[in-house]
Amino acid sequence: MLIRHLSFFVTLAQEKHFKKAADACNVTQPTLSAAIRKLEEDLGATLIVRGHRFLGLTPEGEKALAWGRQILLDYDSLKDDLHGSRKGLTGSLRLGVIPAAMPSVSFLTERFCEGHPDVLVDIRSMTSRAIQRGLDDFEIEGGLTYLDNEPLEKVRRIPLYRERYAFVCRSDHALAGHGAVTWAQAVKEPLCLLSEDMQNRRILNSIAESVGLTISPPIVSNSFLSICAHLRSGKWCGIMPHTFSYIFGPDSGLVSVELIEPSESHTIGLVLSARSPQSPMVTALVAALGSVDFEGRFREAMGPR
Repeated sequence: MLIRHLSFFVTLAQEKHFKKAADACNVTQPTLSAAIRKLEEDLGATLIVRGHRFLGLTPEGEKALAWGRQILLDYDSLKDDLHGSRKGLTGSLRLGVIPAAMPSVSFLTERFCEGHPDVLVDIRSMTSRAIQRGLDDFEIEGGLTYLDNEPLEKVRRIPLYRERYAFVCRSDHALAGHGAVTWAQAVKEPLCLLSEDMQNRRILNSIAESVGLTISPPIVSNSFLSICAHLRSGKWCGIMPHTFSYIFGPDSGLVSVELIEPSESHTIGLVLSARSPQSPMVTALVAALGSVDFEGRFREAMGPR
């Protein structure tokens, strides 16, 4: 079995189209088809449901796909390990980051890039469920997500910091000058929040429900950028991770007020595939992580809370 035959098969499973897969592999369609038939002969199993077009994978093909992705990753990691020891790490570091953790990701990438300037860091905004799929399918090297709420499975977890929650409004809002705002006060305001397909919103719902409250925002979005734009207008308020004060800055016109009754927090951390050995890219990522004090960086930028 040749590695390139396995690569053709994995590409076909991704593209779900013979011509598109052949183009992606820079070969002709007959060459791709012949390579996959040779792979089937070597494995002694039919992997593709064939017709006039690609119809899907057989049950054996699904198993082969999972193994194929892992084998290809190990092969690339082997090459990186051999070459990296001589000339330094190259390639791409792919990180999936939930929107709530975006304020912290630069702390990690800053230190990583200092040690590995020839690596492209590819940051993707993803839900926690998408991060799970990305790790399972070897499409990302790591993810930043919640560790203690809807935890991911079969992953290595490294805690980074505790996320708290703040009431955010424009500086001329009646509650802007308060030292703290209760959840009961916050839910009475016209809110713009994340939509319920986002884990952060489900956390907010759970906190409110724990004290007998219901959150009914007139506007929802799956983008914190959209939420911030609405907050700047002054017509809406928000409930956001306290770390977004780092993004707002002192001249944004927005004020972040601590939310109490109850005061809740959740752990944000790095998740990695639990498989061993780890790739050189993941090993370098963990090494960079060890020298970053996330809580300290936020305190330095925003002041203690």
